[in-house]
Amino acid sequence: MAGRIRRSDIDEVRARINIADVVGEFVTLKSAGIGSMKGLCPFHDERSPSFHVRPQVGYYHCFGCGEGGDVFTFLQKLDHVTFAEAVERLAGQIGFELHYEDGGPAADHSNRARLLAANEAARVWFTEQLTTDGADAGRRFLGERGFDAGAAERFGVGYAPQGWDNLGKHLRSLGYSNEELSTAGLTSTGERGTYDRFRGRLVWPIRDQTGQTVGFGARRLYDDDKGPKYLNTPETPVYHKSQVLYGLDLAKRDIARSRQVVVVEGYTDVMACHLAGITTAVATCGTSFGVEHIKVMRRILGDDTIGLGEVVFTFDPDAAGQKAALRAFSEEQRFAAQTYVAVAPDGLDPCDLRLGRGDDAVRRLIASKKPMFEFVIKQKLANYNLNTVEGRAAGLRDAAPVVADIRDPALRPGYTRELARLLGVDISEVSRAVSQSGGTSGGAGAGSGGPSGSSAAGGTASTRSVSQPGGAEEIIPAHIVPAPVATVSLTSLPSTTSVRLERDALMAMLQYPTSVGRDLLVRASGVGYSNAALAAVRDAIALSIDAFDRPDWVGAIVEAVAPQYKGLVEQLAVAPIPERPERELDVYLRRVTSSLIERHLVRRKEEVKGQLQRTDAATEPDARRVLERELMQLEADRRAIQMD
Repeated sequence: MAGRIRRSDIDEVRARINIADVVGEFVTLKSAGIGSMKGLCPFHDERSPSFHVRPQVGYYHCFGCGEGGDVFTFLQKLDHVTFAEAVERLAGQIGFELHYEDGGPAADHSNRARLLAANEAARVWFTEQLTTDGADAGRRFLGERGFDAGAAERFGVGYAPQGWDNLGKHLRSLGYSNEELSTAGLTSTGERGTYDRFRGRLVWPIRDQTGQTVGFGARRLYDDDKGPKYLNTPETPVYHKSQVLYGLDLAKRDIARSRQVVVVEGYTDVMACHLAGITTAVATCGTSFGVEHIKVMRRILGDDTIGLGEVVFTFDPDAAGQKAALRAFSEEQRFAAQTYVAVAPDGLDPCDLRLGRGDDAVRRLIASKKPMFEFVIKQKLANYNLNTVEGRAAGLRDAAPVVADIRDPALRPGYTRELARLLGVDISEVSRAVSQSGGTSGGAGAGSGGPSGSSAAGGTASTRSVSQPGGAEEIIPAHIVPAPVATVSLTSLPSTTSVRLERDALMAMLQYPTSVGRDLLVRASGVGYSNAALAAVRDAIALSIDAFDRPDWVGAIVEAVAPQYKGLVEQLAVAPIPERPERELDVYLRRVTSSLIERHLVRRKEEVKGQLQRTDAATEPDARRVLERELMQLEADRRAIQMD
């Protein structure tokens, strides 16, 4: 059996990797205060960002759905890889050589890792084949569409030669089994045995947003090929067409920076747009644009504020393009961004437009975009004879729900007037129809989890949980671990001055342990707390104190607490520090921790004073001396902590 990765190596990888860089491959993160970043959660659909990341701590937590963990957990949950695979992937990114217990080799790669490796090997082979003599048809196809060798290399375009199992033979020589190649969708099996899925075709690698090759799209080149014009990888453990956007790995940074995404219909359209300077273009892969695509795009866009971003769809002006536009409109309300439609003149797609009229024509196409609502209203009215009373009435009934569905109330009156103008009827008549329709045009609607939905509660909870918790107060002595059954979160904490101090001190200790220092950590984990849940976290800190300067500090505490407190630890580890940026952070961290210790000393001092008053000097002189010495020491400690 293969050895396990050494713990010291895992810690080293964790220390060298910035979790914000890894998460940033999937989520657009913004500053959320000192040392904190936030974005839209990749694990659930939400309107307002409730997903927080603390790079220094190496932890993330979503205050909306409760998902949290370290950088390895993030990859495990998002990419469905094992812990070992997550460590190995990140180690590979930083060029760190892993070692294994008992001197064993790397743990066996899961099927997923093998499939990804097979796809990457196939990608390399396809690109090499494009330069061979047999690939003339492929190179000619690219040249006729305005793509030279540099463009082919930029997008990784390759060629699958004619034949039976050329790719299969090559990959089997590299150690891949027939079962693995079949599962990856690279080969198929028929009456004559195993054969390549892609033969005699131009091939585009389909990558996920991290750049890993998960599948392929292939275009027919030869007349004797009776297969479909475009053939894609089938559904596999690593390729899910409803969740993949071609070109996203190349476009994601510009999408996040410009807050714009352009959705086109094919691989060559993506290439044409990027080469023309529209570097935010992506395309679906053999399937209609759907909800899962929207979730991916919104995370990259940072789509959390109505009207700030824009999504531009390009459609052919024919019947199929109109149908696709209406299908996209049915999901339009899932975006907070404004949505637009760009239709090229003469029915040209971006690739043909660039070929015939140049790069500038592609740029003008996107610049001439029309709002999605305007486009859909006109599409609906085009179905009616507006020269008749009956036609105008039917058109109004069909188009009024579109106006009612408009999220931005500032835009709705303008579109009401525009609809009245297009119909040639009084605006009051249109206003009544819009009000009565209630928004039934087929959009996602408020309850669908889109920007109008209730998922916004997740975003506001993260702010409220820090500044306005509510509940009761109870004094819990140090080192007594409570065990309530219910799961505890920041939102359920009492809203008292005492609890807020405990919460803020724990946030400081969890997020910046080395700045607080071991001495204060030890002392703060031995004082009394007023809240049972926070006392449980305190005790876990006391148990894990030797890990305070290790990369897995928070992980050690998560492991040390009862299950109902694990989420609370993760929340405390990523919640924004309540400190003004202009003040020195280290001063605040030590001060808030010292304040907790000082509170304990003051309380204990009052207790000793009471005991001293109840102790008779004549009959209990030794007990009084002990209490007096303790009282003096407490006062000395209090003064020392104030000066720290």
